[in-house]
Amino acid sequence: MIQTLFYVSGVEYQTCNRVIYTDRSICAFKGSSVDISCTYSSYQTIRSKFWFSPERSHQWQSPSQPEDLSEDSQFAGRVQVLESERGRSTLRITDLTESDSAQYHFRFTTGSFEWRSSLPGTTLTVTALQVQVTRITVHQSDTEAELKCHSSCSPAGRLSYVWFKNGQKVTGVETSSFKGRVYPGDIISCALKGHENYGSPPVYAPKLPSVSVSPSAEIVEGSSVTLTCSSDANPAAKYTWYMKNGDPDLQPLSKEPQLVFSFIQSSDSGEYYCTAENELGRRTSDYISIDVTYAPKLPSVSVSPSAEIVEGSSVTLTCSSDANPAANYTWYKENEDSPKASGQIFTITDFRAEHSGNYSCEAQNRRGRNETTVHLTVAGELLIPQDDIFLF
Repeated sequence: MIQTLFYVSGVEYQTCNRVIYTDRSICAFKGSSVDISCTYSSYQTIRSKFWFSPERSHQWQSPSQPEDLSEDSQFAGRVQVLESERGRSTLRITDLTESDSAQYHFRFTTGSFEWRSSLPGTTLTVTALQVQVTRITVHQSDTEAELKCHSSCSPAGRLSYVWFKNGQKVTGVETSSFKGRVYPGDIISCALKGHENYGSPPVYAPKLPSVSVSPSAEIVEGSSVTLTCSSDANPAAKYTWYMKNGDPDLQPLSKEPQLVFSFIQSSDSGEYYCTAENELGRRTSDYISIDVTYAPKLPSVSVSPSAEIVEGSSVTLTCSSDANPAANYTWYKENEDSPKASGQIFTITDFRAEHSGNYSCEAQNRRGRNETTVHLTVAGELLIPQDDIFLF
């Protein structure tokens, strides 16, 4: 309120220019209409008046000069200014959207005065309807739930609602809540009666979850690997990860959308799946296979026969190594450049003294290589170091 002094016949009079807003704050539903009102007065003749919103200053030609809201393209066809009585103005906005949430001010000018108080005007909050779901009972093929249509506004008086299930109106229900059985694939929403085009976002059970792995290229032991589960659902789904292992009492690996292996091991290879669940249902994904590649582990070498080697007998060496992809095997004899054989099995059919020595098995794949050495000698053969030979 702005105080103004003036004098008539030497007597001091006090009057004021003022604007008083009927409501400091208003909450309204998306799609509905709202009336924002004020009373105003001036001891001078008012030449112009209009409503404006400071939040729309970026649209004004000059940021310091408010512009009439009725000329703003965002409100085209949705704004009326009503003067039901002298000194009272009402801004009516129809088909409200959430972007209409803002402060609204009234401005007037006289020949020598402009009312544009820095004090708050009326704050409008526009909220959309939401469906809140409370699970009651889970059945084998459906879920019994209670659904409530609400917003952050607390409406004054009783309102009528419309419920939709799979695009069809639910007959006989006009309250803000109802109980029903929800089947997989059902889609449910609500709206205010008379404002059916501004319904709530639909709620529904999770769709079939999709699973992905990152990186999508070959998975190498020791690297970081992330499995991601996602499902279209409202309310948002909660996720659980499992590994397929035949155990009927599976323990979850994670209860997050992502299952992260910061240093993946060969033992982590296997099939994984996730579940997506909300108050309206639960779905299980397809399996995703994780194949961890790694270099050959230290090979093991077996000799057959395992007893003493008799000269002239047949000796078989067998090499095996844990590797992914499977290893290729090559046999070498110490101090010989060329390989003796390839493959897991190396056989010497007529073992002689000159065959004695160290034999190496090398296991190799594209991730690396590893080798093991074994010593073979004929039974009864005495190996005398060169330094131990004496002459008599």
